[in-house]
Amino acid sequence: MAFRFYIPPTEATLAPGPLPMPAATARHAKVLRLTSGEEVAVFDGTGGEWDGEVIDGRTLRLHRHHAIEREAEAHVLLAVGMPANERMDALVEKAVELGVSRIQPLLTRRSVLRLHGERAERRVAHWQGVAIAACEQCGRNRVPEVAPVVSLPDWLGQLGGGVSHRCLLSPVASEALQPLARGEAGWMVSGPEGGLDNDETALLQRAGFHAVSLGPRVLRADTAPLAALMRALGAC
Repeated sequence: MAFRFYIPPTEATLAPGPLPMPAATARHAKVLRLTSGEEVAVFDGTGGEWDGEVIDGRTLRLHRHHAIEREAEAHVLLAVGMPANERMDALVEKAVELGVSRIQPLLTRRSVLRLHGERAERRVAHWQGVAIAACEQCGRNRVPEVAPVVSLPDWLGQLGGGVSHRCLLSPVASEALQPLARGEAGWMVSGPEGGLDNDETALLQRAGFHAVSLGPRVLRADTAPLAALMRALGAC
């Protein structure tokens, strides 16, 4: 696979011919030590991708647009009590590679990572960059959104009714998580280190979330969402 670059529509309009590289793309190409004539693929998140080549350290030339998509055929929206340190970075990266449609970082009562204000905004921007890099690597042409950090009660208060499948990962649930069918969408909620407390679980259940299990073993806060994502997407 050719080296892939994400260039958002706000940075440039993709079309056949020369394309001056935005500063971030030029830095990326320099790090990769790309030279004139090397093949690249470029996408802007609106669907499909362009093939092209490097002209020099500041310019690409785009050739043809391909309406290729590598999205999962079901849509998993993942709400996670943020694990601490670099584990959230790895969770975002792997969830994007596996096909997540949206990531909602949650602040819960037992959250070790507690983000507010500008610090939260900076971390979300960083995680969005991780998601973009994961798309460049894995071949996805649509970048999942990493939503702003919000508390669990506030998130439930603004959650619309458009998605009927609502699952809560629980180590004590008796019902196994089932794969989504093609075309279906579902929210999955996973707790932080230490899990969700009883009041938070009750709050989610009143909002229509039902507890599901991933098996007899208790998985870490950064492992459970990925295992659930793989099972929910199944063959999609």
